[in-house]
Amino acid sequence: MTDPIKIDVAIIGAGMAGIGAAIKLKEQGIDFVVLEKASEVGGVWRENTYPGCACDVPSALYSYSFSLKPDWNNLFAKQAQIQEYLVETVDQYQLRDKVHFDSEVQRIERVGEYWRVATAEQVYLARYVVVSTGPMHHPVTPCIAGIDDFNGEQFHSAQWRHDIDLTGKRVAVIGSGASAIQFVPQIQKHAAAVAVFQRTPPWVLPKFDRPLSDRVKKLFKKLPVLQRMFRWVLFKQFESLTKRLMKPDTRKPLQQLALRNLYKGVKDKALRKKLTPNYEIGCKRILQSNDWYPALAQENVEVFGGVSAVDGQALVDAAGERFDADVLIYATGFDVAVPEIGNHIIADGVPLAERWAGKPSAYLGTLTHSCPNLFFTFGPNLYTYSSAFVIVEAQLKFIVKQIKRSKASGKPVAVTEKVEARYNKKLQHDLKSSVFNSGCNSYFLNNGYNSTTWPYTVVQLDKALAASIHKI
Repeated sequence: MTDPIKIDVAIIGAGMAGIGAAIKLKEQGIDFVVLEKASEVGGVWRENTYPGCACDVPSALYSYSFSLKPDWNNLFAKQAQIQEYLVETVDQYQLRDKVHFDSEVQRIERVGEYWRVATAEQVYLARYVVVSTGPMHHPVTPCIAGIDDFNGEQFHSAQWRHDIDLTGKRVAVIGSGASAIQFVPQIQKHAAAVAVFQRTPPWVLPKFDRPLSDRVKKLFKKLPVLQRMFRWVLFKQFESLTKRLMKPDTRKPLQQLALRNLYKGVKDKALRKKLTPNYEIGCKRILQSNDWYPALAQENVEVFGGVSAVDGQALVDAAGERFDADVLIYATGFDVAVPEIGNHIIADGVPLAERWAGKPSAYLGTLTHSCPNLFFTFGPNLYTYSSAFVIVEAQLKFIVKQIKRSKASGKPVAVTEKVEARYNKKLQHDLKSSVFNSGCNSYFLNNGYNSTTWPYTVVQLDKALAASIHKI
């Protein structure tokens, strides 16, 4: 191993948040390095390549405000084009020489006035660290009795096996969340049979997607102000959605829209019953699809309850119903509520995950006590139904200003345990009456504790971060 490299800022991860941080630091002339575990940028959009993978936020909003793309193919972009956009953005801002690829961070430890950031090959001494590892990072697979005896092919949707041809195969899918509703309609067309094993059905709204015409693309390119106006309208709509979801009366119309989507796509009453949620819309992640319900209504698709065991080639649900499978696909999501990065951040000799003890918290999702000069992007309790880009951009304004102030004053950026505790007490109080904590079992919660969602608007986050610049 070579001598440690001293750097102003170490950015962990080259997904959309890490790329955004790099752009904003470069604009301010602040020296940095981006440590990326893979051999290309993109994060979740590099990793997830399952059939039908796409965004559920319109592309005009799911992009950087300072780097709009006029030629999206669809109103809601597909995975490949989002990944292409992130790669193009890195090259446009000439960041590639700042990204150290194949450099997975193993340990981030506070040593004196530096953070010692260690990969397998190199140690970096950074005054500041921006943790941009993202919430959709580590795939989760359930513990199922007998799963080790299943001798067919099996894989997680986030690690799609493109070398396995599903044509004519009997495919079992565990889970009915965001990835399943996208890839099941695709594989159903070719598989001999598809079985979807679900514990609880999701609320699924129609997806108002459409291709963007060449005329619209040319207009956006010639008159960028039009795309900015469209982005602003979309932003306001998502802000309104957040407010509506926080009130029972105003979320009822959304629930009715989802029910109409179900009744339109599924005519069989017994199947409708299986697919009708027993919790309020918004409690779990709201999904969007026009082909999920029609796919489940096809003759070669069957919906089962949650998996209770695997018996040879058969998956068995809670009611004892069986399905013999050739291939098993886990659509079981990620460990969102308890970020794995907490195991690798050492403060005062203790891993952050140990201090969190299953209840991650950070002041405004960005700072946590005993970790001076360390920032999270999209940290605890910052999930909303808006765009991840607008959340991260709000954070980056705060982060860059704090780093500049700290460099000028020589004082570290830190939040006290008392301030963080007071903030978290109010946050958890407000979450108790929110739709996110209204009774369903979702990945927002860990043993009933919500360390994931933000029950306010993005504007409120932006204002809170701005007001905190001179307070901490």
